[in-house]
Parts: sequence; C-alpha cells; structure tokens
Amino acid sequence: MPASKTWLTRATPTLVLVGLCLLISLVDPRFLSLDNLVRIAAAASAPLVLALGVTFIILMGSIDLSIEGSMAFTASVLTALVANSSGKGLELGLLAVPLALVAAGAFGAVVGLVHVYLRVPSFMASLGMGFVGIGVATVLLGGERVSILDQNIRGLSLHRMLGVPLSIYIALLMLAVAWVIQNHMRLGRHVMALGGGEDLAAVSGVRVKRVRVLAFTLSGVFFGVGAVLACARLGAGSALIGNGQLFTAISAVVVGGTSLSGGRGGVFSTVIGVLIVMVLNNGMIILGLPTFIQQGVLGAAIIAAVLVNAPVRSFVVVK
Repeated sequence: MPASKTWLTRATPTLVLVGLCLLISLVDPRFLSLDNLVRIAAAASAPLVLALGVTFIILMGSIDLSIEGSMAFTASVLTALVANSSGKGLELGLLAVPLALVAAGAFGAVVGLVHVYLRVPSFMASLGMGFVGIGVATVLLGGERVSILDQNIRGLSLHRMLGVPLSIYIALLMLAVAWVIQNHMRLGRHVMALGGGEDLAAVSGVRVKRVRVLAFTLSGVFFGVGAVLACARLGAGSALIGNGQLFTAISAVVVGGTSLSGGRGGVFSTVIGVLIVMVLNNGMIILGLPTFIQQGVLGAAIIAAVLVNAPVRSFVVVK
C-alpha cells in the first residue's frame, strides 16, 4: 500500500472524531461546552479502561468476550468486601479495591489457561467464562442489585479534583499503564509479535503460551478496574453491571483502527475509538434518536471501520 494511503488509513479515525465534533457542535453549540466535555469524559472512563484491556487481546490476534462476566464477578467480590445494603459487607473500604482487582486478574488468568492449555478457541473460552462469571455473581449477590454504601468507593466517581471527577484521572492512569506496557515492556512487544504471526514469534524466542496467559490476566485486571468504576458510578454491585459493555469495548477498539487480525493498532487508537463512540452516542442523544437507532448506527460504524482497516486483504482476494 502506498505511504499516502497508509497515512490516510491511520488518520481516518482522528479525522472522523474531529468531523463528528464539528458536526454536532453545529447542531447544538452547547456540545463543546466545558461541562459537556467533562460529562463525556466521565462517561467514557469505564469504557476506556475496558477497551484498553481488550486491546491487548485483539493485538495478538485473539478475542476476549468475557468482559461482562468479568465485570459481574469483580462487582460481586467488591460488594462482598465493603459495607452494603445487605449489612454483610466486611467494611474494608478502599482496601477492597485491590482485592477485587486480584480476583479480576485471576478470572482473566483462568480464561487464558482454558484457551491455551485446553486448546479452546479464545472466543469460545472467553464467552463460556463470561457466562460463568455472571452465574457466580448472581449466586453471590442473590440475583439482586446490592447498594454499595461505602463512601470511599462512591468517592471514586463522586469526588472531584480541580473540577474533574476522580474516575477520569483513574482512566488516564490506566491509559499510561497500558502505553508503558505496550511500548516499553517485553510483554507488550511479544503481544505485538504474536499478532504478526504466532509461528514467526515462536521462532524468534517468544514463549507463546506464557504470553497469551499473561495477556488475558492483564485484560482481566483492566476489566476489574472498569467494573470498580462502574460500581462507583452506580453506587451498587450487580450481576448485570457489565450489560452492554462488551459491544461498546469491541466497537471502540475496531473503530479506533486496531486490526482484528492483530499486530496493528494500539492503546492510543483505542482512545480515539472510545471518544468516537462516546461522542457519537452523545450526539445522537442530543438529536433525540431512539436507542435502537443508536445501536444500528454504531453497528454500521464497526462494519465501515473493518472495511477501512482491511483494504490490502481485499485486493489480494480479488487478484
């Protein structure tokens, strides 16, 4: 592909984001107000963290469909560790957060182990474990939405620093962590190598099985952070805490320009993708479009993104 076309393909998501912002601001000038931009950023915090987690899996050419189950499992563990409306919480406060994240990482590790050592395709292993996570959460929470009364947890969403919710700072911190892992750690380089071809990566000395399990563990931790932010925002834990987040996260990664075949894209592409999805949703709400139309538009955007990101493969097939 000529260099000019390669540049255009990589720049397309950013151009789309800028175009959407300009178009929506023409319809409603309040869109670009500071309050609305902060509102969009706050709403994007949890989806961004979730999308960053699944980015590592897609970069190595796999898929992780356990997001909703992982979030449900993390929410149930978190709720069990803090004071809640059932009166059975252990009142551990913010100490419950790292413990819940350990549980989330363990959940992701199990997904990776099932995929790698039982040789179950990643989409089936993660999908099955997703259902397991929701089932476990339903049992632990008694099938109910349990309020989280601990103000330390609620403060992650409600408290502000310099007028900005803490959840935004947490999302930015997780973005920095993801960027460091992708660009400055061996795990990130090996994930990219797997996306370029597992056989070639193995010949180059990459321990394929180990890297895959670690990548799923890492994604589990990111899903756990997303679950904590979602619980803090809703003030409750539920087996349905992640409902709809799978579609949003995968959409953001694909729309941002990360290739589903792996090896191309990254965390900053995901940031652009999340912003596109959130701005698009915000704009459609401003226009008063029904939810089912919003989902349809987002689905069309995913198909368009896949087509834009796979021109070479298409030309090869035609030839």
